[in-house]
Amino acid sequence: MRTDGERKQKSRMNTGTVIFAVLTFVSFSILFFSTRSFVVNFPDMGLSLFSGVRGGIHGASSFVSRTVLAVRELAVLRREYAELAGRMTRYEQLERSAAEIRQENNRLREQLGFSETIGYRHIPAEIIGRDPDNLFSALVINKGKRDGVAYNMPVIAFRDGVQALAGKVVQAGQFESLVMPLYDVSAFVPARFSSSRYNGLVEGQGKSEYPLLMRLISKRARGEIHFGDMIVTSGIKGTLDAVFPAGINIGRVSRILYQEYETSMEVELESIVDFSRLEYVFVIDANFDANSSANLNDETEDSDGTGDKDGSDD
Repeated sequence: MRTDGERKQKSRMNTGTVIFAVLTFVSFSILFFSTRSFVVNFPDMGLSLFSGVRGGIHGASSFVSRTVLAVRELAVLRREYAELAGRMTRYEQLERSAAEIRQENNRLREQLGFSETIGYRHIPAEIIGRDPDNLFSALVINKGKRDGVAYNMPVIAFRDGVQALAGKVVQAGQFESLVMPLYDVSAFVPARFSSSRYNGLVEGQGKSEYPLLMRLISKRARGEIHFGDMIVTSGIKGTLDAVFPAGINIGRVSRILYQEYETSMEVELESIVDFSRLEYVFVIDANFDANSSANLNDETEDSDGTGDKDGSDD
């Protein structure tokens, strides 16, 4: 056990330690505030502290501002991109439309040039449909009685600089008409070979992709028929379909059908008209042309002094 003397001695030591610590703290404080090198500049310290805080706040606000600005610019860029993409699509559509218009103009110019060479009174028409009641074999054109179209008028087309027979009018409405194409099974056309002049009858086989058939050809023509020979309308009167003027191209010989036991021969024809791409046709008035030609011939004979109108001699 500790004695009273020891406790007193320890108490004095503790008191001395505390006093020493207090004196040391006071001394360092006096030295800190009185010596120039240890003086703390509170305004500078506050400025530094505030500058750091302000820099942090400025950096954070700048980051937020840049982020918001970037998002806004991104939205603007997306909107501008959408507008440019839409404008590019419209330009492409306009370019395609312009190309289609140029092609259409070229086709119409070609048809116009052909129209000027036709020797008959004619009515240009556009194919606008196919008749479902005829299993799509009949063609619907956009011209009718109002335009001068009448029943049984021949219909021709133009392809690669050549005119060819396409069919005939079987029904004329006021504003539209129905055309029976050449490949229809009910189509019969008196025809002849352009070179050898042998006659026959051309008929369709029901579909545009099937060849036309020319029947009732004299067997004497066997040695004078060749592949590629042109077949034209004969213009023979008094036959079943005597509405076609002479000399209109029909097709070329693609196959010769000959049997020794038959009294006549047949040939298959490749039609000049490509019905799968047919867009424009011309309805012709052959009777009008025939009358005009007759009048013209009479006037020519009168002017030449070879005859008069009633055919009598002076």
